[in-house]
Amino acid sequence: MTEITVRASSWAGLFDCAMKWEGVHLLGMKNTIGLRAALGTAIHAGTAVFDQARISGDSLTIDDAAGVLVDKLRDPENEYDPARDDLSVKDAERIGISLLSKYCAEVAPNYDYVSVEMETKPLVIDCGSDIHVRLTGTLDRARVHKHKDGAIGITDLKSGSNAVQKKAAVTKGHGAQIGTYELLFEHSTGTEISAPGEIIGLKTKGTPEIGYGEINNAKRVMVGTEDQPGLIEFAADMFRTGRFYPNPKSLLCSEKYCARYKSCPFKEE
Repeated sequence: MTEITVRASSWAGLFDCAMKWEGVHLLGMKNTIGLRAALGTAIHAGTAVFDQARISGDSLTIDDAAGVLVDKLRDPENEYDPARDDLSVKDAERIGISLLSKYCAEVAPNYDYVSVEMETKPLVIDCGSDIHVRLTGTLDRARVHKHKDGAIGITDLKSGSNAVQKKAAVTKGHGAQIGTYELLFEHSTGTEISAPGEIIGLKTKGTPEIGYGEINNAKRVMVGTEDQPGLIEFAADMFRTGRFYPNPKSLLCSEKYCARYKSCPFKEE
């Protein structure tokens, strides 16, 4: 039997461009990130420590969370290529602290989070032909949200230049991630997800902005129905056959975002 361990947080990328995903997660290909990507990581580090402190009842200020953001952004191990973005570290700090402060003061108090970036139990998917995929890791950048009516849902933070459009969070392309997290939460806790998934978008380009968007039926998209296979079944086909399909129409199909771009025969030039 062959067992392939996959981080749950990467799973959604498999359904954007499977060939790119294979290059990174199975073949070990690396791609240098830009400063905006590093900014996103720093924002999530700051918001996560703030939300966890609220859950734990610890005393932690917005300034404390901003310090975590700055430390993460300036971490020597946080490698990025400054030439990839029209952004300075000083501007990145300004944008990040502005979004973090807005989130902590105006957004977080409206949520009753049960956990932040919860660690999950491994979920094994039988792909056939003695090949198994083992999903592991945490609900990266996501929160488990308890609604006023007691329903449980997944709230995922997404940052980026286009994370908010027309005052709403961009939800397109995030359904597979939400669905995967819902399955892992239920598998780990035995508690049913009964509320829609939610994206909180944090726009990092132009005027800092935060927006919201719902994702419905994400879990059903993953597992399918009696009449329609879900994304997990399509993924199982890829792992069983070893055929990871390209997507030259992907918004991330460029040298900037894909480590496999230079050698990819399917890219459109």
